[in-house]
Amino acid sequence: MRLILIFLSCLYLIGCKKASKEVTEAHLSEPIAEESLESSEKFGIVIHGGAGTILKENMTPEKEASYKAKLEEAIRVGHTILDNGGTSMDAVQKTINILEDSPLFNAGKGAVFTNDGTNELDASIMDGSNLDAGAIAGVTTVKNPINLAREVMINSPHVMLSGAGAEQFAKERKLEMVDPGYFFTEARIKSLERVKQKEKDNKATKKTGFYDPAIKDSKFGTVGCVALDKQGNLAAGTSTGGMTNKKWNRIGDAPIIGAGTYANNLTCAVSSTGWGEYFIRAMVAYDISALMEYKGLSLQEAATLVIQKKVPDLGGDGGIIAIDKNGNIAMEFNTAGMYRATMNAEGELTVGIYGE
Repeated sequence: MRLILIFLSCLYLIGCKKASKEVTEAHLSEPIAEESLESSEKFGIVIHGGAGTILKENMTPEKEASYKAKLEEAIRVGHTILDNGGTSMDAVQKTINILEDSPLFNAGKGAVFTNDGTNELDASIMDGSNLDAGAIAGVTTVKNPINLAREVMINSPHVMLSGAGAEQFAKERKLEMVDPGYFFTEARIKSLERVKQKEKDNKATKKTGFYDPAIKDSKFGTVGCVALDKQGNLAAGTSTGGMTNKKWNRIGDAPIIGAGTYANNLTCAVSSTGWGEYFIRAMVAYDISALMEYKGLSLQEAATLVIQKKVPDLGGDGGIIAIDKNGNIAMEFNTAGMYRATMNAEGELTVGIYGE
């Protein structure tokens, strides 16, 4: 009897195994729907156009519409690149080009003026796949500083170039050069005049010597972009004209890798905007990544801690945009507003200006 039971059990197990194999083979032979593959691809892009004293009561409906339209135009350029399978590096660079070419933002065409009445431009870019980076500072004749930053990364043995040397390298790489007058805008020169007048009136403090909170949407604005592509690679870039009324060839956080820009495929990509001296001291962009890598914080937790606690404790203000390796997004700022926009893999667009 016992032998009969063992024999029947073996037959049952053999039958189950055969049936399971048939089901598995049938399942494997089914074609995988193309849309299911596409929907599993994670990618996204985030941009900023500066943070600061950006108040709705100081913004006309027409000007608000102009900012939103340009933010949307820029982010759609990068999103299209990503959607077509392009790299996060290309998406970041081309998106920032749109913002640099607009007089609305403090980068490229719309750069603020130094105390000497000139425009000195800074930029940086970083590839999260290999931690390569390029940066430039204090250039005056390069039309698109972010392009030069990438050239430094790819075609030089260095990470950062500045001033006349950076411009010589730009010429050798055949980048588009412009007369310094290209960067002149009436709004930016008037901002400089107002700050200088405050200094003459002996009402300026160390802080107002560099910016006037009464100037409608002026602070230390930069433009920046972070992106995650379909291959899982992160990239970040930042471009700026720096502070209104800056002196002595001052350089802020925008071209400083780890302060204004950072990208690492293990964690996230970050672009900063704000009071650069404090963002340098706090190493804001890298700190967010490090909190994720070593302390296990989420992107939002790390961004909140750095922007709402660490930077204010030092006395600084500003904001960041960031995207992590899973496509999660953070847009954190401790100022009245920050020009910003996001687009995800589904093509959903958000655009914001104020602290809503």
